[in-house]
Amino acid sequence: MIRAKICGITHVGDALAAARVGADAIGLVFYEKSPRAVTLPQAREIIQALPPFVSSVGLFVNAEASAIERVLDSCPLDILQFHGDESSDFCRRFGRPYLKVLRVSGEEDLRRPVDDYFDAQGLLLDCAVAGHWGGSGQSFAWWKLPDLGKPLILAGGLRADNVQEAIRVACPYAVDVSSGVEQSPGIKDHDKMVQFIAQLQGF
Repeated sequence: MIRAKICGITHVGDALAAARVGADAIGLVFYEKSPRAVTLPQAREIIQALPPFVSSVGLFVNAEASAIERVLDSCPLDILQFHGDESSDFCRRFGRPYLKVLRVSGEEDLRRPVDDYFDAQGLLLDCAVAGHWGGSGQSFAWWKLPDLGKPLILAGGLRADNVQEAIRVACPYAVDVSSGVEQSPGIKDHDKMVQFIAQLQGF
């Protein structure tokens, strides 16, 4: 089964619902400009409520190292996700597994980053949308993802009604959804989460 991360979680109830429907990971956004941003107390409460084997992923966008360290002092995140212009040296300095997000429009955008972020746990491919650092709800034209020796995670505009086609075309390791399972930014629709995860059965 294709693995799934549900990102932009802001409430314990949504985190538990995501775990119940089978999400492998939940994403917590530590980017103040995002409508899905969480505070440290919110994040701690959500992480403490997660059942075993559901990973917590902290999303950062061009954050200062000191800000990330403050988050890590308070929140035992399993994985860091860097969504901005962070260098590979910056990403690895925190001693945690990390994902690097690539804002892509085609296969050519994968070549150098695979070498630059050689120690990333995976690369997350999102749609390149001016002025947005994820959560735009827009997708890029999917293509068969190459075998680069590293897990590739597909994001950007995924919903229950298109995720099967995205998987058939791209053959990713995992998918990442946020706006596609929401009532409004940061508030998840539990029925949409059920429908989304159900579409991953059989892959």
